[in-house]
Amino acid sequence: MSFSFCSIASGSSGNCYVVKSEKTTLLVDVGISGKKIFEGLEKTGRSPSSLNGILISHEHSDHIKSLKTVCKKSKDAYIYSNINTWEHIKDMVPYERQIIFEKGKEFKAGDIMIRPFSISHDASDPVGFSFFYEGKQLSIVTDTGCITEEIFDEILEADLIVLEANHDEEILKFCRYPYYVKRRILGDTGHLSNIAAAECISRLVKKNGKKRRILLSHLSRENNTPEVACLTVKNVLQEEGVYESESLAIEVIKRDAMSPLYELKK
Repeated sequence: MSFSFCSIASGSSGNCYVVKSEKTTLLVDVGISGKKIFEGLEKTGRSPSSLNGILISHEHSDHIKSLKTVCKKSKDAYIYSNINTWEHIKDMVPYERQIIFEKGKEFKAGDIMIRPFSISHDASDPVGFSFFYEGKQLSIVTDTGCITEEIFDEILEADLIVLEANHDEEILKFCRYPYYVKRRILGDTGHLSNIAAAECISRLVKKNGKKRRILLSHLSRENNTPEVACLTVKNVLQEEGVYESESLAIEVIKRDAMSPLYELKK
């Protein structure tokens, strides 16, 4: 049994994740250079030609930048999105490789089961994804301004959660961004803060104390650092009486460097 996750890049400047089993290789978003994506795939032991599918969470450029390039190189890969997102990307990919999914309805890509779910972001119809294989669940929750009840229920049983910790609110308040951009980021359809991520983790642990790993992700280049994100989250958790243990591991995914390959073992 082999089910694993790797981040090639995760941040406000570009995102691309690899999810793979023994027989299936998937990319979640392609918002960095094609060269970096292909190099990342090779480092996980897979070639561009072995890619089975590309899942698109939403149409913002930091998630679709190299879609056309990857499609040309990976000729057997299908492109998965919902119908509203497809309207924004349909000119970038061959029509015959289109697969439309519906939020909340499971579908299979190779031998991996996938369930897309709604997130709260200012795109046409943004989604997160849960992946299921051999009794294990991986959930990706980034680009959401808040954790809705639907999101919380979706990730409650997940063994590995890729959870947005985009910004430190105090750093954001005093950064060089225009006021309207700050309001967008802080809003319910913007991005999740370090504190909001910590509150979500605390609630998850108190509701279900199962063994799980949390990967803090999609950090802002301007308004966060791995050290600040990790320290803030752990401080909030300690205030809530939640501590790292054999049942809870917390790590940070770097913005522009590959993560380790995380295996979800049966």
